[in-house]
Amino acid sequence: MNRKDVKVIEKTRPFDGYFKIDRYTLRHRLHEGGWSQPFTREVFERGHAAVVLLYDPDLDVVVFVEQFRVGAYAASTNSPWWAKDFSPWLTECVAGIIDDGETPEDVVRREAREEAGCEVLDLIPIQQVIVSPGGCTESVFVYCGRTDASKAGGVYGLDHEHEDIRVVTTPAAEAFRWLDEGRFVQAVTVLAVQWFRENHRHLRARWRGRRKQP
Repeated sequence: MNRKDVKVIEKTRPFDGYFKIDRYTLRHRLHEGGWSQPFTREVFERGHAAVVLLYDPDLDVVVFVEQFRVGAYAASTNSPWWAKDFSPWLTECVAGIIDDGETPEDVVRREAREEAGCEVLDLIPIQQVIVSPGGCTESVFVYCGRTDASKAGGVYGLDHEHEDIRVVTTPAAEAFRWLDEGRFVQAVTVLAVQWFRENHRHLRARWRGRRKQP
């Protein structure tokens, strides 16, 4: 089955603020044949994003960013299963929303400069994923990007977007230890680091020694 097997009866937008909520009334084909009864669901219209795990193969280090996430704060505050000392300042890959007229590749190059002060010198696509398909539209294009991390560090972000982003560089082996210890809790970062661990040797051999080549 595909999108042709869904019939939208009505779509409205009951909330249109910083984020948007759409309400769908629809029906879809059933696995055993026929059509479902009409039903209504609210969907969080998040837009689409691009993420890049930045890697310097000459130094064998990975560049992450650390920033406060209100969703992580709310989730941990409203749940009895998170540790009381859980921090909503998350260590993540560089990421950004895809604006009109941009490609995912444009976004990761822009965000690498804005969030980490790094230039993306080469890109390899990892995966396109839907973050929370039960109620959110957000899909994410995930990449690994070659960079020069010799001067990476500091605090970045745009004041008008209330960003306060700290750059974190770490040896690849340490990033793998963080993965095993559960330090990464943002799902797309977990996916990217797992992919990176599986491809680390090949990637370093492919990119090493090309620091000055765009």
